[in-house]
Amino acid sequence: MRRLALLAAPLLLALPGTAFAHPKLVSSTPAANTAVAKPTTLSLTFSEDLVGPLSGIELVMTGMPGMANHAPMPIKGFKSETKGKVLTVKLPRALPAGTYNLKWHAVAGDQHRIEGQYAFTVR
Repeated sequence: MRRLALLAAPLLLALPGTAFAHPKLVSSTPAANTAVAKPTTLSLTFSEDLVGPLSGIELVMTGMPGMANHAPMPIKGFKSETKGKVLTVKLPRALPAGTYNLKWHAVAGDQHRIEGQYAFTVR
């Protein structure tokens, strides 16, 4: 068993480093914890090329001006598209004023699903 491990170690080191890389969120529009004016498109850029059908977002409105007890409201009807490292989300209409939580999931060539989230505000 030990001999097998010693033989396999050089093979693992010879593999390209990107084979073990996971996509990381590099930038987004709107950016985390910012306030923006009524976006119609969201954009997330990752460190690796994405697998389109396996990457996407969930968007939830978590607060609305003038409504103290606003229940979380999922935003539906958007279209997602991936091109290389960029995931673009086209909304059916501009987002109304309020606070939002964006949960993303991304899959790159290594086939591992990575997830994250951030909040932003529409003024």
